[in-house]
Amino acid sequence: MADQNQKPEIFELNNGTMDVKVTNLGCTIISLSVPGKDGALSDVVLGLDSVESYQKGLAPYFGCIVGRVANRIKEGKFTLDGVEYSLPLNKPPNSLHGGNIGFDKKVWEVVEYKKGETPSITFKYHSHDGEEGYPGDITVTATYTLISGTTMRLDMEGVPKDKPTIINLAQHTYWNLAGHNSGDVLNHSIQIWGNHVTPVDQNTVPTGEIMPVKGTPFDFTTESRIGNTIGQVGMGYDHNYVLDCGDEKAGLKHAAKVRDPSSSRVLNLWTNAPGMQFYTANYVNGVNGKGGAVYGKHAGLCLETQGFPNAINQPNFPSVVVRPGEKYQHSMLFEFSIE
Repeated sequence: MADQNQKPEIFELNNGTMDVKVTNLGCTIISLSVPGKDGALSDVVLGLDSVESYQKGLAPYFGCIVGRVANRIKEGKFTLDGVEYSLPLNKPPNSLHGGNIGFDKKVWEVVEYKKGETPSITFKYHSHDGEEGYPGDITVTATYTLISGTTMRLDMEGVPKDKPTIINLAQHTYWNLAGHNSGDVLNHSIQIWGNHVTPVDQNTVPTGEIMPVKGTPFDFTTESRIGNTIGQVGMGYDHNYVLDCGDEKAGLKHAAKVRDPSSSRVLNLWTNAPGMQFYTANYVNGVNGKGGAVYGKHAGLCLETQGFPNAINQPNFPSVVVRPGEKYQHSMLFEFSIE
């Protein structure tokens, strides 16, 4: 078991080009600074000033890893091997991002912290059988590594002990490539390597349908400005894309490319997950952020690569069940550049 007296701390990964600050509270990225067109570093993630503010629950999942199961589980219920489980309805009528006290609110153990040219940090958390209603003990690890000048890799693993369970971790950073305090992201453009989305019901749970994006406001198969179509999708984008057409690099698929015209910053994202929630911070409203910034609606965008939401209740979705002897493995590659 991890030491229960573990304190939340802030750790820095710096390779001379990019600088990342993370805390073991929820494996949360507090800041990430990369150069723009003039070479000036800007912090491109939304966040809060202090770890205490995160502990008080003042951030809407800024920068953290969410689990045991990311996104929504319909009515907080699922059946596994004939046994029905009930989860907390922390976003009624559904269970969201692992329940009331998900992995984002836990202090993880720091098992390795390396400095140097390719700095990295590995966090570990042991989740017990029955925690937030989920079956089975599991051990999860998350490693952030700056693998080159402006590229960060995240590797997440989950290993069940002796009982089958469901695992679906997601990294929930809110990006604003113009700088975290620069206003909304409607001028950013995005390309998503997904020809389909999973449409949702009135409670944002996928219906089970897999819908082509062609001819809809969800079509980002070619790069386009977010602000052009966001008005056609209710409050904004909050949808799971089926990552079905990206080229591969090191076993990871191209998921998305985001571009900010003002700074010329570009983020390319690669993953081995089957889906990606594209979310435009629709519910962010007057959040007091770091450095006196106040974040409003659409102040950032999330690219949460993941298993499909509510997959355990949709037999046609890729399975999120992990059995003893198997390993959940989810990697993401964040490549920043100037174009």
